[in-house]
Amino acid sequence: MCGRFVITSPPEALRLIFGYPEQPNFPPRFNVAPTQPIPVILEKDGWHFHLMRWGLWPAWVKDVRKFTVLINARAETVKEKPAFKNAIRRRRCLVPADGYYEWKSSETGKRPYFIYRRDGRPLAFAGVAETWVGPNGEEVDTAAIVTAPASTDLAVLHHRVPVVIEPDDFELWLDCRSDEADTVTPLMRGPREGEFAWHEISTRVNHVDNDDAQLILPITDEQREAEAPKAVKKSSPRKSASRDDGQGSLF
Repeated sequence: MCGRFVITSPPEALRLIFGYPEQPNFPPRFNVAPTQPIPVILEKDGWHFHLMRWGLWPAWVKDVRKFTVLINARAETVKEKPAFKNAIRRRRCLVPADGYYEWKSSETGKRPYFIYRRDGRPLAFAGVAETWVGPNGEEVDTAAIVTAPASTDLAVLHHRVPVVIEPDDFELWLDCRSDEADTVTPLMRGPREGEFAWHEISTRVNHVDNDDAQLILPITDEQREAEAPKAVKKSSPRKSASRDDGQGSLF
């Protein structure tokens, strides 16, 4: 899956890669989380930059307060699921990124990892977009990131990964004039084995308020020791200590 990601490339560098005419100026983000605004590129008489809410709301939803936050769309079912089937045909988008986070279960709880392209190049996640119109006419642009089964190496962290669109395929992915998605089905796959690298990081990333360059650095021995769960003395044989790693409530 993709539940948090990073955008660190300078705005001008992304503008050159994606070729949109807008000149947005935004700071590096090291902990982009669901429901926050994210940059996306859409095709509409050319490629254009937009900010959208991460968490897709289908147009047919009446009360978004009772609707699940759809941050990811599975490649295997995106063409059939009611929430995504119109968006994958008519409103495909690209989501710029420089890496993403995943959490792996261990004996001491879930440990976070930063995952990035081995060659250091920026990423373009495959996305789908939808504009939700509220009862009072308000409009909210929303988006979700498409995911696929992980390659053997990345599967040690999680069995799902975001779909990454290569520059040569940007035009095909963004072109929705045919009003069908069969032409882009071959693009909806995970990275090939060996394309990505990763390293363990501090659990500071668990808290969305933390958003700084230290989050993506490899964890040090001192940090690992400080973050290790402390032994808890049991007050009763019937009671056991529980540990909250900060992930259950969000994902």
